[in-house]
Amino acid sequence: MSREQLVSMTRSLIAHGAADTMEYAEDIVRIPARSYTDPDLFEREKRNIFRRLPLMVAPSCELPQPGDYKAMDICGVPLLLTRQRDGSVGAFLNMCSHRGNPVVEAGTTGNAARFMCSYHGWTFKNDGDLVGIASAKDFGAIDKATLCLKRFPVYESAGLIWATLDLNSQLSIRDYLCGYDALLEAFGFADWTLFSQRTLAGPNWKTAYDGYLDFYHLPVLHKDTFGADFFNRANYFFWGPHQRLSSPSKFAQKTGSDEMLDLSAMSDADLPGDALTQGVWTIFPHISIASFYGGGQRGAMISQLFPGESVGESYTTQYYVMENQPQTKADVQSAHEQFDFLEIVVRDEDYATGKRQHEALQSGLLKEVLFGRNERGGQVFHQWAEKLANADDADVCAIFSAPNPAP
Repeated sequence: MSREQLVSMTRSLIAHGAADTMEYAEDIVRIPARSYTDPDLFEREKRNIFRRLPLMVAPSCELPQPGDYKAMDICGVPLLLTRQRDGSVGAFLNMCSHRGNPVVEAGTTGNAARFMCSYHGWTFKNDGDLVGIASAKDFGAIDKATLCLKRFPVYESAGLIWATLDLNSQLSIRDYLCGYDALLEAFGFADWTLFSQRTLAGPNWKTAYDGYLDFYHLPVLHKDTFGADFFNRANYFFWGPHQRLSSPSKFAQKTGSDEMLDLSAMSDADLPGDALTQGVWTIFPHISIASFYGGGQRGAMISQLFPGESVGESYTTQYYVMENQPQTKADVQSAHEQFDFLEIVVRDEDYATGKRQHEALQSGLLKEVLFGRNERGGQVFHQWAEKLANADDADVCAIFSAPNPAP
């Protein structure tokens, strides 16, 4: 069924490309400029979006082996991810149940069967169980089973890991994804490998995310990197708040070659998998996935965006994942060159522009920003961000109980 959906989307893109058309939104949409600069709204977004909705916290290949772990802070919430002995993933509040000290330092990764708190030496298994209390006979009688690390809801699918940073969340992560993860399976990330990663500083999180939903800017902002004749049209496909954008065209570049394939001349069965997944796939509210080729094989950059400390700050971890680890020195160098090129594009062009844009908007002299009929993805993203930032918990569960909710 997923391939049938991918083929259907591809046929739609082929038809629009052949006719030199695209799908348009009904009208131009105006967004209040303060939605980017209002610190109170920013705090509400962190609370009601990033601390309440499922977030893609890691590609599965970042934790490939039992015992692998990762500690991170997201909007003030300390999170510990572990690959448990049975192969499943655990997501825990990274706070010792004794005094709340993190049991693993934020920003660290590794492999361990147990974690010992650096304050008083309480010890936890990597499945969260409390197994050791220093000087237990002096401390007093307690039931260790009631003092395990607190668990967050977690879900692994399509080679990606989601967690909800609300210990009492009633929202099903599967429902939240609206079937989108079944389509992401087409990438095959569950069997891919993590080649490299890094973190970049960015502008306001919505300013940064706008760029991932926009091909309109490509031949202008990226004229020196992608070229001034690069495509600037996108058709959009939606699964709840999650989107795929892809250029309407009957052509696709053959993997590892400059040759262009005429998809219109191919049968459904012959359409290659990388052509079926071309474009940018976004997972609301903070993930962008784009395919590339380097190091002699297919790769993808998974961009993971989080709000920063203040309304004008964000940070993005870029994961470069590949079908296989490159083996030769030349292929390793080629993969690094591809990833370094993408850093330049995002850091020096997208995010540098976003920071200038945010500084200008903070003057308060521009009341609205515009999203044209050709920028449907940005329109829908801002509608969802506003809706979910202002919804109560019961409303959120009701929204995602529908098969394919609209903003």
